[in-house]
Amino acid sequence: MLTRDGVKLTADIYRPVTNEKLPVLLMRQPYGKAIASTVVYAHPKWYACQGYIVVIQDVRGRGESEGEFSLFDSEIEDGYDTLHWVANLKGCNGKIGMYGFSYQGMTQLYCAISQHPALKTICPAMIAYDLYSDWAYENDAFCYELNLAWAIQLAAETARLKGDFKAYQILYLASRNLPLHDIPIILEEVLRKYCPSNFYYQWLSHPKSSDYWRNLSPKTYFNDVNLPMLHIGGWFDTYLRGTLNLYQEMTKKSSFQQSLIIGAWSHLPWGNTLGDRHYTQEANNNINELQIHWFNKYLKGIETNNLSLNNIQLFQMGSNKWINVDNYQSNKQIIFYLKSTGLANIKDDDGKLTINNYQNIEPQEDIIIHDFWRSPSSLGSHASILAGSFERSKLDNRSDVITYTSDILTEDLEIIGDVELIVYANADNESFDLSAVISQVFPDGKVYNFSQGYIKVMENKPEKPINLKLQSTCINIEKNTSIRLSISCANFPAYSINYGKIKPELSHLTPITISIFSGNLTPSQLILNISKN
Repeated sequence: MLTRDGVKLTADIYRPVTNEKLPVLLMRQPYGKAIASTVVYAHPKWYACQGYIVVIQDVRGRGESEGEFSLFDSEIEDGYDTLHWVANLKGCNGKIGMYGFSYQGMTQLYCAISQHPALKTICPAMIAYDLYSDWAYENDAFCYELNLAWAIQLAAETARLKGDFKAYQILYLASRNLPLHDIPIILEEVLRKYCPSNFYYQWLSHPKSSDYWRNLSPKTYFNDVNLPMLHIGGWFDTYLRGTLNLYQEMTKKSSFQQSLIIGAWSHLPWGNTLGDRHYTQEANNNINELQIHWFNKYLKGIETNNLSLNNIQLFQMGSNKWINVDNYQSNKQIIFYLKSTGLANIKDDDGKLTINNYQNIEPQEDIIIHDFWRSPSSLGSHASILAGSFERSKLDNRSDVITYTSDILTEDLEIIGDVELIVYANADNESFDLSAVISQVFPDGKVYNFSQGYIKVMENKPEKPINLKLQSTCINIEKNTSIRLSISCANFPAYSINYGKIKPELSHLTPITISIFSGNLTPSQLILNISKN
């Protein structure tokens, strides 16, 4: 097809053998149309066999499509032109649905913004609603590992399309051995040359929310969008907050059904095993069947009693089962207060999470040093390439990691929704970072993370608490186990290291001393939303 400015976009089309006019399922993606998101979805031929015409299109400047690829810049206009073309394909009945995850989820949002009347429903999975806070940065901290890896991947494909195979080889090898501590000059040269619209360095140069981000973000243009949507996320997906932000906004304003499904998945894969945990066959990827039920309803008018159309379907880790709830966010909470003798970074049995009356807890200070020669490392969770739940007892034994552990639970505790840490902290530098990880501690001493949060503190104000929202979760913590909060000053390479505001005359890096306060005058606390049952 040709866009309004004469650029040729290419697509693969899968058609059932029939004379019946059918709806179209559209996916617009930047990785080569033959791949068609089969890293997590069934092949387009499977979808065609369910009674749909399936169109997989290369976006502008990617795969076999012409033009220059500039991240998200032309997706609204190209999306409208594509929808118009698809709606007039031979055999199409004029109704279109869209599916896909990540960038393919983003293109659905931009197509919805275009307001083409043929688009009847979308199934966005693992997306950023606000590009700054849902994708590039988390609480003002740059998501270093994933952003760098994606920039290298896109740059490598651009170099291949341009025929620069030497640059492609450099970038491909870098993708297989990510240069986390420093980017070699030869790699930086080709990355700057072939990274689409130089977005990686543009993102680094815009460390705060601004018009740069607002002009690119779907959120800016979504006021008039009103479609039925199936929102898909994963508990260890780096963009889960984007999926939830979009879902929550649409449920407030839309006159159409908004359904939410979240599995025990990372950005990829979607399956029953992730990290060190096996969630049983109940956690298998069921999205393909669910989407067909959804499309049957909104593109063919076929109603179903299938439970997939319940508004909120969540995989509950721990019990390893799917649960259906009426509201994502419970209004029932449990508060754990931080307590220690000042040795919570030295002994993993010193720091406590307690639900006792906080007035009786004396003020206490736990101190850690951020030594940049040995920053605490990333391990699983949602912001790492190797995402998921991992055994982290060895990491918790570092002296620059403070741990607070609850008493052994006497009954199961069902956590659902937001996790929030309110912490009083001080540092000898105006800027510092805090990483918080929530884990389950088992009787054999093994510790498995299930939620993580990270924040870049730009102004050191010890008298004001720091509010840190962690990754949402849904987990049943079994009795005879405990909950642990681990606090550190870095989580590298998931997030770039904050060296603080260093005086120009210093030729070396000065370690940062960070204090975490607890007690009745500085009530640091962990707030968990729990099931009403």
